Amino acid sequence: MSQTVTPSPTNFEKLQTEGAIETPPSSGLAAFRQEVVALTRRLFIQLQRRPSTLIAGIIQPVMWLVLFGALFQNVPQGLFGDSQNYGQFLAAGVIVFTAFGGALNAGLPVMFDREFGFLNRLLVAPLASRFSIVIASAIFIATMSLVQSAVIIGMSAFLGAGLPSAGGLAVVTAIVLLLVLGVTALSLGLAFALPGHIELIAVIFVTNLPLLFASTALAPLSFMPTWLQFVASLNPLSYAIEPIRYIYTHSNWGFNDVVMQAPFAEITMSTALLILVGFSTIGLMSIRPLLRRSFA
Repeated sequence: MSQTVTPSPTNFEKLQTEGAIETPPSSGLAAFRQEVVALTRRLFIQLQRRPSTLIAGIIQPVMWLVLFGALFQNVPQGLFGDSQNYGQFLAAGVIVFTAFGGALNAGLPVMFDREFGFLNRLLVAPLASRFSIVIASAIFIATMSLVQSAVIIGMSAFLGAGLPSAGGLAVVTAIVLLLVLGVTALSLGLAFALPGHIELIAVIFVTNLPLLFASTALAPLSFMPTWLQFVASLNPLSYAIEPIRYIYTHSNWGFNDVVMQAPFAEITMSTALLILVGFSTIGLMSIRPLLRRSFA
């Protein structure tokens, strides 16, 4: 007569039963969500240990507002379009460039993870999707950018730039998120493609100031020579700056309103938003082949 022997549960199974170890989710969507949450939490833990990153990211744009606003406070009214003062004109540029700078630096943590070997371990892990690395970085940078933008908007209102309406603030938030998503994807692509952090830092330094001055952040298109007007009209930052600036200067704004007189066309607010959507989509699509790479 044979006797059936029931194997005793292993320690791992006991821990799972007791809830000490979380059972991995069965569905791909749940696994992807769990990966995004874990990777995002790791970035916020790093920020908690080094809060100087956020503090410096808030102090710098406030200094831009105060110093540049004071530098041009005596310019004749109407010189910078419909803006009541230069602080109101500058606020949109500071919001966008702060978000852009933070997103451009998004690749640095990934590059350091790559150099220290953590990224390789992550890439060989049974991830539901490597795209979770991109989404986690985008969530982290977007949160940082929204905090910085809130401080900039509050400070600019204190300095006399005014405060957009609730609908205007919603559009400003959407513009910041679209810009952050696209630039973060491009920065992460550079972190995967470049050989080391020295090269990535060099690209960041070389890119920052030219894109700032070749945009409408500091001066309107009408102040620029013709060739620079074309360059600024092709700069994605201008398509984020001008809608925000229009919202600041027009309380009764609409999506069909012209926000920028480019040399080749009149750009409406809806057109600018569509261009930002396309820019973010291109950024996300361009990084997909690089996510399949493995590193020695």
